[in-house]
Amino acid sequence: MLMEGFDRGVIPMLGLAMLALAVVAFVFALLAREDAYRAADKQSKTFWLVILGITVLVDFFLGMLFLQIAGLVATIVFFVDVRPALKQVSGGGRRRGGSSSDGPYGPYNGGR
Repeated sequence: MLMEGFDRGVIPMLGLAMLALAVVAFVFALLAREDAYRAADKQSKTFWLVILGITVLVDFFLGMLFLQIAGLVATIVFFVDVRPALKQVSGGGRRRGGSSSDGPYGPYNGGR
């Protein structure tokens, strides 16, 4: 009874989550500039598009657990290692001006 609910509820949701994560990673890899990959000293844009594209296809069509886990590892590597390096090289993600303690009307000085 418990395994039937697990097979019908949890496993498909995990598969859907892995597919969504792979699609988002593919889109991020697609939107990044080719020269940013070289500047960040990472694999080429084509490499990541192929790896993440295969991951999306495996997650969507095949559903083979071993290949899905390998694709999940590649997706996590992209999000944890490659994407932050691309953002740093291309200047994305930085705040424009001010410090982290600035509020909407100026710096917060703790009531001093």
